[in-house]
Amino acid sequence: MKKVAFYTLGCKLNYSETSTISRMFEAKGYQKVEFEQNPDIFIINTCSVTENADKKCKKIVKEAKKISPNSYVTIIGCYAQLKPQEISEIEGVDAVLGAAEKFRLIELLDGFAKEQETKILASEIQEANIFNNAYSIHDRTRTFLKVQDGCNYGCAFCTIPLARGKSRSDSINNILDSAREIAKTDVKEIVLTGVNIGDFGVHEGKRKEKFSDLVQALDEIEGIDRIRISSIEPNLLTNEVIEFVSQSKRFVPHFHIPLQSGSNTILRKMGRRYLRELYEDRVNKIKTLMPHCCIGVDVIVGFPGETDELFLETYNFLNELDISYLHVFTYSERANTRAVEMEGVVPMRKRNERSKMLRILSEKKRRKFYEENLGKTFTVLFEEDIEDGKMHGFTENYIRVAAKYDPVLINELKTLKLSGINEKGNVEVIEPDMVYETH
Repeated sequence: MKKVAFYTLGCKLNYSETSTISRMFEAKGYQKVEFEQNPDIFIINTCSVTENADKKCKKIVKEAKKISPNSYVTIIGCYAQLKPQEISEIEGVDAVLGAAEKFRLIELLDGFAKEQETKILASEIQEANIFNNAYSIHDRTRTFLKVQDGCNYGCAFCTIPLARGKSRSDSINNILDSAREIAKTDVKEIVLTGVNIGDFGVHEGKRKEKFSDLVQALDEIEGIDRIRISSIEPNLLTNEVIEFVSQSKRFVPHFHIPLQSGSNTILRKMGRRYLRELYEDRVNKIKTLMPHCCIGVDVIVGFPGETDELFLETYNFLNELDISYLHVFTYSERANTRAVEMEGVVPMRKRNERSKMLRILSEKKRRKFYEENLGKTFTVLFEEDIEDGKMHGFTENYIRVAAKYDPVLINELKTLKLSGINEKGNVEVIEPDMVYETH
């Protein structure tokens, strides 16, 4: 029985796909092991959102060959689709598979016999036109369920359409079947994931279903306590979806909504499909219906043409907005994007300064969000996430709770009251004989 280990870089969507591919291996009689357990085969699922992710891939290959020098190393994922030739030249790589091939790797690599030349199996991205069902299971307390793949948007900074192809979705019926399978495993929370999940419902190039229909159908699934929407474009987050979530049995009050810039000038240059006024309207709508709702924001600093004045537009816009935290990305040049040809390149020093400013703002926003929720009672789902003798979990509105480790609490929902913020800026939750804190 050959041993196989997996390593995943990048997003929740990659995790869902790695987990599904690992189950395919187990069904074929392979033994899944940890990375350091001397595997015969390594499968590395890559990301290519930033330059850093490409470098990480090289480092992981090096570590794999240290652990198991005679192992067969296969690279899949976005980086593999974008730069197969470049990856094939990394010492130790045996095969590179593109987006259309990765779900067929067991069949295509036929026994994983090493050859003299690195195998490259990566079709043009147009060939990646089939939706492959995927969800993670047994890896974490929460399950990532893939409902959509690809993107038709073509933002000026983004390589994802080149790496994953055009927008396509699973059917609502198939997704409901997956959710029922997940419910049998005692998972308490599902996170819906995709490249552009608000664009859900495109089958063979035609829109046949809507995201709002999917949300309403999933809300009826028995055996799942919580469903979380991972990330959704502001122009696709409709009033219908917001209103439904506010009354939902299972969908939690947490939205992650990419903004990318608070300057309309930069939003237009980026090719985004909304202006800041629409974004503000979405936030206001959510907070009117769900004042305790957590709102996360993606923002890019240092995009070409972002002057000090335009950056301050973003900073001030975010400062005034009723949001809960930021994911800050420092713009990095990506080949084959429109942005790489644009004038007004921002020096890396300035990009880093702006990134630091927004990260500090994010901490202030998070603290304010915690303060607004003090005295309220929430349900915490504890995970097998142990650090310094403490276990962690999340409230429905995405407040991370740390508690003294108790194995009985893993994958359990516990109702707790947020009571105060200590000198470290963490929220304490006091129960008889127990002290919890969040950070």
